Order: sequence, then C-alpha cells, then structure tokens
Amino acid sequence: MKTDAQLKKDVETELEWDRSLDATRVGVAVANGVVTLSGHLRTFAEKVAAERAAKRVAGVRGVAMELSVKLEPHHQISDSEIADAVRTAFKWHALIPEDRIHFTVEKGWVTLTGTVDWEHQRHNAEVAVAPLTGVVGVINKIHLRERQTPDYVAHRIQEALARYADDEAKHIEVRVDGSTATLRGTVNSWAERDIVQNAAWSAPGIARVFNELKVAS
Repeated sequence: MKTDAQLKKDVETELEWDRSLDATRVGVAVANGVVTLSGHLRTFAEKVAAERAAKRVAGVRGVAMELSVKLEPHHQISDSEIADAVRTAFKWHALIPEDRIHFTVEKGWVTLTGTVDWEHQRHNAEVAVAPLTGVVGVINKIHLRERQTPDYVAHRIQEALARYADDEAKHIEVRVDGSTATLRGTVNSWAERDIVQNAAWSAPGIARVFNELKVAS
C-alpha cells in the first residue's frame, strides 16, 4: 500500500509525463489516498487530461478537482463562435445523433440536453465538446431513452464482466431494478472501474448506472 507521500510523487510524475497539459500549473495534495488537484489551466481540455492522469496512478482512491480554467487571450472567442464549433463537431462525428442533442453556450460553458438511446452517444457528445477552443466547462444533461429492461440483463452484465476479468468479476455485485443498475464491490484501478461501468451501460434497457465500486488502496 502506497503512502500519501508516495502517491503525491507518483501523481506529480504522471502529470509531468502527460504532454497534453502544463503540469507546472497543477498543485497536488493527497490525504488518505484521495488526490486534490488545484490551480489554473489554460484550456478545459487540460483540466480533463489532468483528471485522467491522476486516475491512472495505482493506489489513487479518489480525485477532487479544484482546478479552474483561465483562457489565454488567443483562446478567448465569442459564445456564438463556440456554438458554431460545437455544431460542426457534432455534424462530423459519426457516433453522435446530432438531431437529438441540443446545446447552449454561456460564457464559455456548454450545456448539452436532449435524449439518446445509448450512453456512448451521450459520452461522445461531451468528449467532442471538451477540446474545442474557448470552452471552459461542459454540463451534460443528456438523458437516455427509457426502454423495457429484459429480466436477464443482470446476468448479461456479469457475463460481460467475466469476459474482461473473470477473477475480478466474482467480487462485483450487479443489481438491476427496472432500468437502473447498481454496481458494488472493489476493483484494482480506476481503469478497471471504468470498464465495469461501461459494461453496465452497454446492457439493453439500462438508463441509469450507480457506480458504488471502490478502488483498492
């Protein structure tokens, strides 16, 4: 088990290793395995990259984001220009149903609304917006369309987990109530946690996933 001091060092090293952000602008603090990132970054894309970098470090149990985005002059563009960029990004993304997603832009914040069939469509919409110039944050309010959930869906999720990691799947509990799946248990990393969550989202009829999985310290 890593000490907080070792985790802090590892997270700082990982941030420095990631060339998609300026690590000198990020402060790192660790308490009981929970990492707090603070500071000011120049783009929202850097903020997303910093969070992902911290979660890649083994032993990190949680990440608190106290990072803010302060755009440099050449990144400061009007909301109408950002809206045009969002519209174009959705138009050229094959996995985003642009006719079913709406958005508003206010002071660089992009709010997404609408209803789609699958979680990957909702996720892809957010991913497409995050790196656009001028964006300082994304609020994803896109809903999934309610569908009938088959009785066997919990078993199908467990089968999917077993295909990814058979041993780990035995320690994960999947409970399905209507269109909601709840995940409980312990996984070895944030990457593994994401894999389990994505498996649940891929099940037919699932509109909500409560991920209560804990990352082992």
